Amino acid sequence: MKDYASAPYRIKMVEPIRQNTRAEREKLLEEAGHNPFALRSEDIYIDLLTDSGTGTMSQNQWGAMMQGDEAYAGSRSFFRLERTVLDITGYKYFIPAHQGRGAEQVALPYFVKKKGMAFISNMHFDTTRAHVELAGARAIDCITPEGLDTETPHPFKGNFDNEKLTRLIEEKGEDNIAGIILTVTNNSAGGQPVSLENMKETKRIADHYRIPIIIDGARYAENAFFIKQREKGHSKRDLKDIAREMFALGDLFLMSAKKDGLVNMGGIITIKESEALFEHCRTSIVPLEGFPTYGGMSGRDMEATAVGLSEALDEEYLEHRTDQVRYLGDKLIEAGVPIQTPTGGHAVFVDCAAFAPHIPYDAFPAQSVVNQLYLESGVRAVEIGSFLMGRDPDTKENLKSPFEFMRLTIPRRTYTYRHLDHVAEGVKAVYAKRDTLKGYTFAYEPPVLRHFTARLEPL
Repeated sequence: MKDYASAPYRIKMVEPIRQNTRAEREKLLEEAGHNPFALRSEDIYIDLLTDSGTGTMSQNQWGAMMQGDEAYAGSRSFFRLERTVLDITGYKYFIPAHQGRGAEQVALPYFVKKKGMAFISNMHFDTTRAHVELAGARAIDCITPEGLDTETPHPFKGNFDNEKLTRLIEEKGEDNIAGIILTVTNNSAGGQPVSLENMKETKRIADHYRIPIIIDGARYAENAFFIKQREKGHSKRDLKDIAREMFALGDLFLMSAKKDGLVNMGGIITIKESEALFEHCRTSIVPLEGFPTYGGMSGRDMEATAVGLSEALDEEYLEHRTDQVRYLGDKLIEAGVPIQTPTGGHAVFVDCAAFAPHIPYDAFPAQSVVNQLYLESGVRAVEIGSFLMGRDPDTKENLKSPFEFMRLTIPRRTYTYRHLDHVAEGVKAVYAKRDTLKGYTFAYEPPVLRHFTARLEPL
């Protein structure tokens, strides 16, 4: 199947970009400590670092922003966003936050009642893992075995391994499990979706052991779209209806609205029915984020998010969105480049353990590929592997990630298929010289979320 959806929009404004020289990029990367996070955006030709807050807003979102009410308390923009969120989720309580990690730092400590507790997830992403640990708990990943096999396609590689989940709860004791974090789509596994059938089984287990479910739903619309496309019995359903069924399986929904809210800044805390959890979050939001009716968001942000949450459920938009990812993935597969298959919702994940097997995990093979891609093409990608994984909070040893991915993250409604051709050519150029790549060690390593600000030097 090689047909790709045309863009369901017209381009009405452009931002100039320029491609610098190889010599300039070599100097810039060295000055950045061989960490592309430290590069300036003006020195990037095509920026695939993240899809978080980097997409393009619609005319309806820009129009809604003009209605933003910047009142400190009781803003009408808050109540508009509240109506939208509660309508989509079916939950009772809503509090805004400035982005997903703000929502995590407010909500997750509520569940940690004593020392030695753990959260279990189909796979924690970086900020979630960090906030679990900052709350005094430990993060345990429990992804389906199919997700670990990048070469063999499976429609729902983001699923929980529910047999392992049950074993972990029995081994550790249900009183030592703070919560089950259901990440949809599963970013760290390659932007892979989770099936409704799998979610329902996870919910059955959680209810049996009286453990709450937290939905990390930054890409909930993409997950609902994959359910409709890939899971039997859902092809005729409305995406909002599928999303509501997903949310019904959780107790708390945390979201970075910078993904499927289609905005540049914003986050969401939504609580199904627990008044005690709501009171905790409403109390904690004030010193950490802001007053409960703005939570770090401006009225303009809230207006744009209310529109974006609905636009993200548009099937034509999602077809084009996922087809852009599939298009780039197909280009790389045709060139023999190893990737996580099938492609997921927001990015192509290049398997750098297979790409550069001569580089050990603690010399960060994916970071080597990321840096070489920038040198070859001016494209900025990001490492999702052992560099991101960090260190064991107890032993301080480097953790070995189950994946060594370079994530080519496609911003929403931003680049064309021709831009993606350039990305593919850059990756192919790096793949042709993969045997020459070298690993990295630390020149500076921060104690938390090291991949954002670390400085590296080549081995």
